[in-house]
Amino acid sequence: MKTEKEKFLDGEPYYIMDPELAADETRARRLCKQINELDDLQTQEKDDLVRKLFGSVGKSPYVQPNFRCDFGYNIHVGDDFLCNYDCVILDIAPVTIGDHCFMGPKAQIYSADHPLDPTLRGNFIGIGHPVTIGDNVWLGASSVVLPGVTLGNNVVVGANSTVTKSFGDDVILAGSPARVIGKKPAAGCEADQILREHLFVED
Repeated sequence: MKTEKEKFLDGEPYYIMDPELAADETRARRLCKQINELDDLQTQEKDDLVRKLFGSVGKSPYVQPNFRCDFGYNIHVGDDFLCNYDCVILDIAPVTIGDHCFMGPKAQIYSADHPLDPTLRGNFIGIGHPVTIGDNVWLGASSVVLPGVTLGNNVVVGANSTVTKSFGDDVILAGSPARVIGKKPAAGCEADQILREHLFVED
C-alpha cells in the first residue's frame, strides 16, 4: 500500500494532514524564513538556500521577500528567474517555470486543489494539478495562475488577472478570468499601451 507521500508525489488524492508531509512543509517554511531574512548583499547565501528549497534551479535566481511555498521540491525554475515581493507558489503538484520569467509583486501560482465533494474535503483529502509556464513569461502584480494551467512562451499576464485555463505562445492576457487582449509581445511591441487600454475595461 502506498504511503500518503507516495500518493502525493504520484499526483493522486492524498491525506493533507499526513505527518511525513507536514514535516516536509515545516522544512520548506524554515527555508523560506531564512531566505526572506537575508539582505540584498547576501547573494550567495540566498542562492544556496533557493537551490536547497527548490527542486531544480537554473542560473541567477532572484527571490525577494516574503516568498512562500508549500514544499519547494516541486518547484522547478529555469535561468534568470525573478520573483518579486510577497509571491506565493503552492506546489502540491509540480510547478515548472522556464527561462527568463518574472513574477510581479504578490503574483501567485497554485497547483493545489480540493475535492468539490464536501465529505472528501472535510476529511482533508487534497490533490494537485501541475502548472507549466514557458520561457519569457511575465506574471503581473497580484496575478493568479490556477491549478492545471499551462502557459506558452512569451506570455504577459496583466496585473490582478486570474488565469483559469491554458494559453499558447505570444499572447497578452488580462482580466478575471484572463482572456487574450493582444498578441506577439515581442521586442518593440506596444504591450504596455495594450495593457493600459484593456486591463480594467469590460467588454
